[in-house]
Amino acid sequence: MTRARRSAPASAPAAAHDHRLGLLRTMILVRRFEERCAELYSATRIRGFLHLCVGEEAVAAGVLGCLGADDTVVSTYRDHGHAIARGVPLDSLMAEMFGRVTGCSRGRGGSMHLFDRATNFLGGNAIVAGGLPLALGVALADHLRGDRRITTCFIGDGAVAEGEFHESLNLAALWHLPLLVVCENNQYAMGTALRHEHARTDLALRASSYGVAAWAVDGMDVLAVEGAARLAIEQIHGGAGPHFLEMRTYRFRAHSMYDPDRYRDKAEIAAWKTRDPIDHLIGLLRAEDRLTDDVLARIESEIDTLLEAAVTTAEAAPLEPVADLTRFTTSERGGTP
Repeated sequence: MTRARRSAPASAPAAAHDHRLGLLRTMILVRRFEERCAELYSATRIRGFLHLCVGEEAVAAGVLGCLGADDTVVSTYRDHGHAIARGVPLDSLMAEMFGRVTGCSRGRGGSMHLFDRATNFLGGNAIVAGGLPLALGVALADHLRGDRRITTCFIGDGAVAEGEFHESLNLAALWHLPLLVVCENNQYAMGTALRHEHARTDLALRASSYGVAAWAVDGMDVLAVEGAARLAIEQIHGGAGPHFLEMRTYRFRAHSMYDPDRYRDKAEIAAWKTRDPIDHLIGLLRAEDRLTDDVLARIESEIDTLLEAAVTTAEAAPLEPVADLTRFTTSERGGTP
């Protein structure tokens, strides 16, 4: 039986300066996108549900940068960071928030159902653990066809309590599928602390009980995340079968915009904020004299410009025509997706 490791093994990720700046830019873009969405939501300019990943940006940036263009990604309802790091066009993501027809899901999915066929981003999923059977099916299809693609499925720690988690990991191990499961363990399943829900809080150890290679990783350190993801992907490509990465992280904001967040101690939140993944990488680059104030200001300015352009474009885009409201409820062979 494969045994869980307490931490990811050492690896050799690309560590070039430009590469690290790229990781930093991705994390800042994710955070600024979400902060802008929170502002728009509070101003009632966008509606629906909104689940933010502020504080967890290192997981999206570190994992998704290791995947190939042909690999498949299945996300959770906290999916903005995954979509951005995967390269889904920013304009289409913002338009989706506004419910516009130019959105990546034609404005029908909103925050929790981002989807982009061009980047093999097979969607956020509003059902806890609901993405796992879908990812399992994609990985099985690739395996049967002999394709070398990997399917990566993001889940939260709450998904570990669901039946789909156990069924999917069991079958993935049994069939030796090219599946990477990334658990963003932010310590809370909505308002329930992990320690109140699970008798064993070592989620990597639990995953390993199915014969899946499983490691716990510091999810606040993008370089540690990247190193673990790169090694896992290399091993899957080498025929090692499914892997599970438990990213130990934290969300700085509430579960959703409707959540009053009365279940977390303020001291706990403050303590995790001292481990902010963006500040951590900035500190590392500054310590190496590889990041100046001018470079950081330029990154921030470029991102602000992109976001404002995306908001302007989204607000100007049309809503779905009423005549099309029943489209896509059944298959449209030969129709426009």
